[in-house]
Amino acid sequence: MTVPPRTGTAFVLCAPSGAGKTTLVKRLIEKFDRLTFSISCTTRAPREGEVDGRDYHFMEKHKFLALVEEEYFAEWAEVHGNYYGTPMQATRDLLAAGKDVLFDVDVQGATQLEQSLPEAFFAFILPPSKDELERRLRKRQTEDEAAIALRLSNAATELKEADWFDVWIINDDQEQAFEDLCAAYRAACLNPSHRAGFLENLLGQF
Repeated sequence: MTVPPRTGTAFVLCAPSGAGKTTLVKRLIEKFDRLTFSISCTTRAPREGEVDGRDYHFMEKHKFLALVEEEYFAEWAEVHGNYYGTPMQATRDLLAAGKDVLFDVDVQGATQLEQSLPEAFFAFILPPSKDELERRLRKRQTEDEAAIALRLSNAATELKEADWFDVWIINDDQEQAFEDLCAAYRAACLNPSHRAGFLENLLGQF
């Protein structure tokens, strides 16, 4: 008997700004061919080099908000006056085809995905300490003191939501954190929900 292909995994990553999520996400995508980003919709204008349908689905604000009313999105948010959202059906199609979908979202997005994709796996990347998080934010040299203070305040709020996530990845040493993240992703892919009907068929052979 041929083992049937598994359905895809929705793998959700969340972290406060400065925790090192971006680097880990890039490495994870490069390592696993089956892992892909879903193409989001946005109301912002395309940037130089961006292509509609490849980088984003660009649309007018009124159309986006109409789709929100139709529950078209698995998650959506307003960021700096623009709207961003992940199409539910496109995500479902990727999962059904056996592709694993990576979501790089904030706590608000993760909370929505918990409702719209309850089978998803949720990983939270944490800094080892507040001092280290502040050091990393300052090292970027992209924000003034007020912006750093705001990011630290937001981090405290986001960390209060970490307790409902499936795993915590403490990004103290990046290599160890990446190894832990790979292990979490592999474990998520082995969830029995991705092999629906397999056990029943196997037992039927006995």
